[in-house]
Amino acid sequence: MKIKDFAVERFFAKYEFRAKYLLSSSDCDGYKMQDILKLASENELEQWHNLKLGYTESSGSEELRASIKQHYQNITIDEILVASPGELNFITVNILLNAGDHVVCQSPMYQSLYQVAKDSGCSVSFWKPEINNNRWYYNPSDLERLIRPDTKLIAINFPHNPTGYSPNIREYNEILDIARKNGVAVFSDEMYRFLHLDPDDNLPSASDLYENAISLWGTSKTFGLAGLRLGWLTTKNKTLLDKIVSFKDYLSICNSAPSEILGTIALNNLDRILQPNITKIKTNIEHFDAFHYRNAVFFDFIKPNSGSTAFVKLNIKETAMEFAERLVKEKGIMLLPSEMFEFGTEHVRIGFGRQNMPEILDIFEHYINDEYKNYCK
Repeated sequence: MKIKDFAVERFFAKYEFRAKYLLSSSDCDGYKMQDILKLASENELEQWHNLKLGYTESSGSEELRASIKQHYQNITIDEILVASPGELNFITVNILLNAGDHVVCQSPMYQSLYQVAKDSGCSVSFWKPEINNNRWYYNPSDLERLIRPDTKLIAINFPHNPTGYSPNIREYNEILDIARKNGVAVFSDEMYRFLHLDPDDNLPSASDLYENAISLWGTSKTFGLAGLRLGWLTTKNKTLLDKIVSFKDYLSICNSAPSEILGTIALNNLDRILQPNITKIKTNIEHFDAFHYRNAVFFDFIKPNSGSTAFVKLNIKETAMEFAERLVKEKGIMLLPSEMFEFGTEHVRIGFGRQNMPEILDIFEHYINDEYKNYCK
């Protein structure tokens, strides 16, 4: 299969490990391995110290899947499959769709959620947001108008990367009801699950609410453990999971044994890992809001209600890509331009999960105060 380059990942590959400051990262600061091991039970520590670096179960260890299960309402252990998140997305789309099928996908969106379908010969319609009462908003009525007789899949992502939008429970159920009414499967990217600024707004997994939903979660965003490379699918469709695990035999085959134990410990201590990340995100949103107040002529900022990112509109004469390239070269600050999301040329993603955001904003502010007159509209 020939597939288009993954624009976001190619941009990060170019700058992530060279730029001094990352202002667009979607994950939180990574925890140290010792931080996780300090949370381990006696049994988990014993498993860690006696770990043998052999093959693991294709579906994920029973201990890991039991730890995952506790964070769902209606999912059983045999309705969980563990692999790397990108791998699971790639396999699922390949199994669910055939050339000629139609897919509806949010936009802007993480590219793999639609690109695999496109390059498999599917047609894709994009469900685009509006700005309503100073918030990003995906109108379920717009989604319903995009459904066609040949629609096989709706791809959604809440909390949403990059806008930071998440629907309320009524709107969320309306989205799933549209899929149910039309007999369409839902692929629900839930990688930012539980990162709502108000915990009362946290949404159930789509796989708990809709029998034809496939939900993806993992350790990268919520947990600040991207290096584990662990994700999992949950769905009531056991036949689909069996097909995915068989496809997985051609890719990773099984998971990393150390990652499975560390992931189990993290899942069994979700609150202790989650709360510092939410506190950091909230604090950084306050810093960025104050930064915006002082520099509102330069950009528009809609506060996110969930996740670890926001999508801000630049009020400048050059494109987002031109500005981002210049900023990283001159000040070592990396911003992710909207061109990487195939969503115009005016926005950049801001990430709130890094402890050093105030330091970055200070450098950024001095830069735009010196330069913005040359670039603002």
